[in-house]
Amino acid sequence: MRRLAHPAARLLGSARRRAGALAADAPRVFDEMPPAFPVPLVRARQVLGGTRGATFCTAVRGSEHDLGGGGAEPPRFTVVPGAAVSEAAAWVCRVVSSQPEPRVASALDALGVALSPELVAEVLKNLSNAGMLALAFYRWAERQEGFRYTAEGFHNLIEALGKIKQFRLVWSLVESMRCRGLLSKDTFKLIVRRYARARKVKEAVETFEKMGSFGLKTELSDYNWLIDTLSKSKQVKKAHAIYKEMKRKGRFVPDLKTYTVLMEGWGHEKDLLMVKTVYQEMLDAGIRPDVVAYGMLISAFCKSGKCDEAIKVFREMEVSGCMPSPHVYCMLINGLGSEERLDEALKYFELFKASGFPMEVPTCNAVVGAYCRVAKFQHAFKMVDEMRDCKIGPNARTYDIILHHLIKFQKFEEAYDVFQRMGMDGCEPQLNTYTMMVGMFSSNERVDMALKVWKQMKDKGILPCMHMFSALINGLCFENRLEEACVYFQEMLDKGIRPPGQLFSNLKEALLEGGRISLAQEMASKLDMLRKTPLHG
Repeated sequence: MRRLAHPAARLLGSARRRAGALAADAPRVFDEMPPAFPVPLVRARQVLGGTRGATFCTAVRGSEHDLGGGGAEPPRFTVVPGAAVSEAAAWVCRVVSSQPEPRVASALDALGVALSPELVAEVLKNLSNAGMLALAFYRWAERQEGFRYTAEGFHNLIEALGKIKQFRLVWSLVESMRCRGLLSKDTFKLIVRRYARARKVKEAVETFEKMGSFGLKTELSDYNWLIDTLSKSKQVKKAHAIYKEMKRKGRFVPDLKTYTVLMEGWGHEKDLLMVKTVYQEMLDAGIRPDVVAYGMLISAFCKSGKCDEAIKVFREMEVSGCMPSPHVYCMLINGLGSEERLDEALKYFELFKASGFPMEVPTCNAVVGAYCRVAKFQHAFKMVDEMRDCKIGPNARTYDIILHHLIKFQKFEEAYDVFQRMGMDGCEPQLNTYTMMVGMFSSNERVDMALKVWKQMKDKGILPCMHMFSALINGLCFENRLEEACVYFQEMLDKGIRPPGQLFSNLKEALLEGGRISLAQEMASKLDMLRKTPLHG
């Protein structure tokens, strides 16, 4: 890679390496968004203002320029159930995400969308990674004819606000749901999960325990869910402590599910000692493992790079008369593939087919991954062809696996070709796919291509996540396009997405090194203002 002559290039070398790692590791960074810095009250009120929109007309798509006013006739929509709802929701999201905050409400008014509960829920779901925009849309929608409060709409908004840690607003929504008789266990479980992802374990447990005060009785299955949620949020030590405390107090008697979720949690942490301890506790309690429990053991060994131990468990399953499930075969193929033991992985794929199970996407994807890990991409594509022949795929995850490894092996042109071909298989790129492509181009001095992919994504109503913003901003800084980097940094803040500390440090230092002292001060001032100003709904 050529050496760039400007200070930002020297400064952001490590940032470029991080962006490259992001492109390669994107499959591991799916759904968690960091907390947001709250938006000032005065700006929030500007966003939340608005008047009733016009009535429905036949759908006519206009350009983004048309939405800004002037003499052009604004696009209007008639929405019918099914695919048209998703299409209209994507268009609404595109409009919301492309407007300055003061013009969001007027842009929505200009669309003339007649709301339905289904459309509101779909838009909020699509805005899940932009909590501030979700809130702005919801407050606008509340004033429109055809709006109706639904549990699904509330839940989608809670999810979006929970991702940016706006828990005060979340609890105000809970009260609104209570007044309308819409509360359920699902409501509290959403909040518990968001607290757990934010590493607020105390608040997560307190929220779980509040269910009783709202007339919702907790059962053993709910406690198992809590332990599972904490474990999957990388809080397995605390989940285990809660399990022991609840057991000590006699709140419930652990069942097979309890032990299984704990084994899975410790398996994710690659703590085989604790996996074996929990397994032994289960046996001591007189509970025999089923196919799921065996599967958790196999998964734990595979994740820890001990596939030989996993194979021993597989054989023990067969001896005990417990038939392996497709998921068990999938885990073994994944594990062996990750150790580049391709021949053995293919052997278990043949065993899977010989067992009489129908071909299914996850297992085939595991085979695709096994081929890709040893750079046998032509064999991977043959597996994809076999999936087509069996009419079971491929799906977006199949392509993400291939793209991940093409990028890892620095086959960038091939990766872009595969990305462009996805639509031919009816596999629209997902957020994770776009994240990989933007990261790949941004870390390889191809920011113009990253921006092209970025636009394609936004045209489809998909909103960028924090990881995409980080990769793009670092890439713009490296190419000394500092004004553009600041524009996207500001867009992050406007969407309620908290920039990682290292990202702001990179941007600030690049601005200072480039002699843009006043711009650096402006960005720092905006960030400081957003940190200190509470958000009001």
